[in-house]
Amino acid sequence: MAEDRTTINDPDIALSKAKSILLDPFNLDDHDLSLMLSTLLSSGGEMGDIYFQAISHESWTLEDREVKNSVHSNRQGVGFRSILGEKSGLAYSEVFEKESLLQAAKAAGTIATDRKQMTYRVNPKTSQQILYPLLNPINSLVDENKVKLLRSIDASARARDHRVKEVVAMLSGNYQVVLVVSHEGELKADIRPLVRLGVSVIVEANGRRERGSSGGGGRHGYEFFDQDMLKNYAAEAVDQALINLEAIDAPAGEMTVVLGSGWPGVLVHEAIGHGLEGDFNRKKTSAFSGLMGEKVASSICTVVDDGTLEGQRGSLNIDDEGEETQRTVLIENGRLCNYMQDKLNAKLMGSHSTGNGRRESYSTQTIPRMTNTFMMAGPHEHDEIIQSVDSGLYAKNFGGGQVDITSGKFVFSASEAYLIKHGKLDAPVKGAMLIGDGPSALKQISMVGNNLALDPGVGNCGKEGQTIPVNVGQPTMRIENLTVGGTN
Repeated sequence: MAEDRTTINDPDIALSKAKSILLDPFNLDDHDLSLMLSTLLSSGGEMGDIYFQAISHESWTLEDREVKNSVHSNRQGVGFRSILGEKSGLAYSEVFEKESLLQAAKAAGTIATDRKQMTYRVNPKTSQQILYPLLNPINSLVDENKVKLLRSIDASARARDHRVKEVVAMLSGNYQVVLVVSHEGELKADIRPLVRLGVSVIVEANGRRERGSSGGGGRHGYEFFDQDMLKNYAAEAVDQALINLEAIDAPAGEMTVVLGSGWPGVLVHEAIGHGLEGDFNRKKTSAFSGLMGEKVASSICTVVDDGTLEGQRGSLNIDDEGEETQRTVLIENGRLCNYMQDKLNAKLMGSHSTGNGRRESYSTQTIPRMTNTFMMAGPHEHDEIIQSVDSGLYAKNFGGGQVDITSGKFVFSASEAYLIKHGKLDAPVKGAMLIGDGPSALKQISMVGNNLALDPGVGNCGKEGQTIPVNVGQPTMRIENLTVGGTN
């Protein structure tokens, strides 16, 4: 997908640029789109859409001071979706010839059999929010400077401490151009940049090896990663690994746990956020099903999904159904007040789309997904929360985790954690696992900090085999009676 380095910030120009990439090379125009939409819905589909997408991706990996892996890919296709009741038909074509596209449109529409002759007219829409520069990040830096960037973070990590033995630095860029035709005939476009940089280090002392990692990114070009940021990522990764060199075995049992700000918000995302997606609640498979308006959390808890935050990894100008993303308060002062919805589940639940219809690509179904999901700030200082705990655990950063949506049960590993004794941080610990369930944990939150932070821009979310970029976040939080699985 050819693209210059021009930054586009005008939705009119964005639509024109998207057409020049996805339509013009194949002699397609608005009339052809109208014919495809009419073919898609002519069998009686109640709703549907056409999703044009071009994707360019690259990744670079530096290991042992050398580029060990470089991957570049380009693909494009068109997805056709027809909806009747709860049924959804999907077909796609990676061939942009008109006849192939019309055949795919017809195939997607076969879920309905009430054939009717209807003509739909496509109406381009250009009035929409612009939350990030509409540029191609892959072309925002020449390849030589991408390698220099990786070498720079490698050098910073090695200079941080002589015990650093291995450094792996990873840089990736993603560029998507999207055109969406809704069943109402509205045509909207989005040009989506995404960059990510990560560093992982291994330190060794006295025969013991430990790992640390850091990184960040967002919807920017590669210029986002300045030298100060590279040094900070390297320092964070090395310091985390060095702390783990000194860590003792984590205790086990029920205790007060303080979660750090930022990335630990992955617990909110996994244990709470997924349970508030519309499809799980329509099917009554969520721990939060049927609880709208009920108190589901401590009254100091407010949880929000907001796809409109400028430059954030989980933000979108429009979702993958052409709806503008929005700020949706899910839990307010402890009460459940909204689910995240795509068009299909919203219709079936008598609600409205919240701009959360997302899909990994043109070849996958659209489902309700999170964007940037976080716990809102509270009244307490971070130090005040630590000082309030006589004995407990401070989980500053998280590793992986698992969640069961139906029950809300979760298990998360802490990648950096400390004992709390008499209101002060004590020894670092390793092997701490946080075990509980989302609904119960929400009610056990007793203090919420005023230091809300999103993760630095590294999160991915998996659901039904689809992976999409997201952000998570929270302030410092104190949770009572949380089970910690450790080694003591």
